[in-house]
Amino acid sequence: MPIDLKATVYVDGSFEPAQTDLRITVNNPANGGVIATVPAAGPADVDRAVAAARRAFDHGPWSRLTGSERAEVLERFADALDARSAVLVETITREAGFPALLTEPVHVTGAIAFVRYYSERARTETFEQTRISALAQAEVRVRRCPVGVVAAVVPWNIPLLGALSKLAPALAAGCTVVFKPSPETPLHAYLVAEAAHEAGFPPGVLNMVTADLAGSERLVSHPDVNMVGFTGSTAVGKRIAEACAADFRRTALELGGNAAAIVLDDAPAELIAAGLAATGIAINNGEACIAQRRILASRSRYDEIVAILAATARSLPVGDPDDPKTVVGPMITEQHRDRVLGHIAAAKAAGATVAAGGGIPDRAGYFVEPTVLANVTNDMAAAREEIFGPVVCVIPYDTVEEAVAIAQDTEYGLSSSVWTSDLKAAEEIGKQLRVGSVYINGALALDPGIPFGGFGHSGVGRELGPEGLDAYCEIQSVFVPSTGQL
Repeated sequence: MPIDLKATVYVDGSFEPAQTDLRITVNNPANGGVIATVPAAGPADVDRAVAAARRAFDHGPWSRLTGSERAEVLERFADALDARSAVLVETITREAGFPALLTEPVHVTGAIAFVRYYSERARTETFEQTRISALAQAEVRVRRCPVGVVAAVVPWNIPLLGALSKLAPALAAGCTVVFKPSPETPLHAYLVAEAAHEAGFPPGVLNMVTADLAGSERLVSHPDVNMVGFTGSTAVGKRIAEACAADFRRTALELGGNAAAIVLDDAPAELIAAGLAATGIAINNGEACIAQRRILASRSRYDEIVAILAATARSLPVGDPDDPKTVVGPMITEQHRDRVLGHIAAAKAAGATVAAGGGIPDRAGYFVEPTVLANVTNDMAAAREEIFGPVVCVIPYDTVEEAVAIAQDTEYGLSSSVWTSDLKAAEEIGKQLRVGSVYINGALALDPGIPFGGFGHSGVGRELGPEGLDAYCEIQSVFVPSTGQL
């Protein structure tokens, strides 16, 4: 009788029954129905996954292979993921509720591109160079060594993107990995594990557990885990940083955001309508840390911009994620939907007005209407906290200097944007913003070759690009005496 993969964890090169009877229920956010259940893996399963990764790193071949040899396996991994792209699209659309028109190009094809990028980096990277130390009269081999065992902890809003932005550079560097998907979106992780198995990674190099809270806490605090790569909320990121700091273990933390979109007076109406609808309201159903949700509009155009955004919000098709016409899908859970609605209610109580949306569409599932809040000030909770839904706040300003000050008045520093016909002016404004990414006129993308991350409470370190590979490397200097020193 074939094994039920969704009753297993992937450890030491094989799918093994989980050592727990507890289950995680996975719901379809578009209708509330149950899709599947998976193991709520606890400390016992986490311990054996970490032990497998530890053995594979300490005694297995992976960390000792050349970059080109690791690249060959990573290429096979990318090919195996490509072969599963259709089922990955279907699975992620169902478990996360993203519109299919976004899932295929961004969440699947875009994510697989990360693996191919780091395969090429592994093939061409210089992991060792020789320098001369005149002081020591030695040749010095400066080596970039893999950091060790990595825990890759991934969120529900970018399930495959978040996974492969960690797995690909960690594996390219020679690390071994324990991959833990979010409890809300664990199903795609079985497809990732299948693809890894097909690619032929040595046993223990890539492990996957669908852990519950107790299992997750065990994983990030495990003494045999050398580094935690995490994407998620700032609050959880702080707890992970504290757990790792006690043992001086490494972290890479991509956390929350509170982006400001500075709309200059010369920004065309059609750019505002299409661009801010896409990057502020509709992007990932609004469940995106890079959503441009604080929209700063000058008082001279304030009413016009509110009207443009409200009309656009009302025009966005909301509905079944499988429908190719759908632009905005459901929130991930009923609890999260209610949290978003609570933010809207609190904003109204604080003096904001609802220019569009603000309620629940007349349909099953965890939907929120695309919403535009006007008369918002930057001290309101709606402007200071990460709403994580299809909601934008329009905040007035009098001068560009004031707009920059408002944009900077946040503990976050992940991204912001500038909207204008004057690209040179936009670039100069962008240089004043203390954020990891500045998008001019909505040029927003997760490019595998471009570093991504934030300042302040938006995290520590960078993912993607050469910098993403650096995050998973330690530096070692080996002094080899000159011949005359023998």
